[in-house]
Amino acid sequence: MTDTNPNNDNEGIDGSGRVIGTPSSAGGDRLVAAPADPHEEHEGAYPAAETHGRPEEMQRRGERLASLWFVVAFVAGVLFFVAYFWWNSAEIADPRIGQYSNMALGGSLALALFAIGAGMTVWTRQVMPHYEVGSPYDELPSSPEEKGSFGDFFMRSADESGFTKRPLLRRTLLLAMAPLGLAPIVLLRDMGPLPGDVLHSTTWRRGMRMVVEGSHREGPSTWIRAEDLENQPGAMISALPYVEPTEEHPHGLSLNDQAKAVILLIKMPDGAFKPTMTEEQLGWTYNGIIAYSKICTHVGCPAALYEQGTHRILCPCHQSTFDAADGAKVVFGPAHRPLPQLPISVDAEGYLVADGDFSSAVGPTFWDAERGA
Repeated sequence: MTDTNPNNDNEGIDGSGRVIGTPSSAGGDRLVAAPADPHEEHEGAYPAAETHGRPEEMQRRGERLASLWFVVAFVAGVLFFVAYFWWNSAEIADPRIGQYSNMALGGSLALALFAIGAGMTVWTRQVMPHYEVGSPYDELPSSPEEKGSFGDFFMRSADESGFTKRPLLRRTLLLAMAPLGLAPIVLLRDMGPLPGDVLHSTTWRRGMRMVVEGSHREGPSTWIRAEDLENQPGAMISALPYVEPTEEHPHGLSLNDQAKAVILLIKMPDGAFKPTMTEEQLGWTYNGIIAYSKICTHVGCPAALYEQGTHRILCPCHQSTFDAADGAKVVFGPAHRPLPQLPISVDAEGYLVADGDFSSAVGPTFWDAERGA
């Protein structure tokens, strides 16, 4: 629409206060229309010959052409679904086949969106009427009479657009939109199954020995003894559970399992634990050695820095800070949950072992609400 009265004067306003040039109202005198003479030139977004209703033949032709585009969009949307279900996941993973899947999915979706856009363009240019509308800058709020006339104006605009009185256009548009409306629902399948309880547990089991993170874990020489830490107050070791190597995982654990199970072993000085530590938490330690998950509860970065003087564990990503002397409670930063603690003890040979899994699920806080950690 073009504002033909930007200076807020009375030019172009009839006696009822409405602007000359707005659509006519069959049921009252609130809106007054003044169709332009197609033979006279004037200022505005459209030529004078286009500022009135389209000839019926032009509208019919536009209706058929727009409907054809909408049918093309529907067919392309159906082809998108066919392409989606035609190849299975194993075939898509094959580069030689996956490229055709991507081309079919992308091409059909692009064609569907293009056809809808083309149909709407034809609808607008050849079916809908064009006219100049001016609007004075009236004082707000609008009068009750103006508010009451909006409903009539809206319905008349819908009728002029052809949406209500041209069922072919309306039905083909809805038909074209149906596959695209269902596509996001189907694509949710690619997000994978719900995690269930998989986030509640890690590889740690009672009696599992520990090895230094990054070691080759080829035998007892890499297993961590309690004495390795007992004589070094303030020492910190990053460790993993020892799992027998396999051909698939020569280092014992997959990278995903390592990321969930990695821990910080910290030897706290005598008397360093704070009174706020619970009896249960203290029972999970051994001779001042305590184990926490290394995975920050903010967004999952490795909280790999430890300050001996303050007993603070720091995540370098966003500076979340945890107090190792107080159950790894958050003392600074965006994290909202303490680092989970791993209960530990020693076996008959003096090796540090796990007494079970973590006290709560490891990982970022945004999982917390779903898993009740």
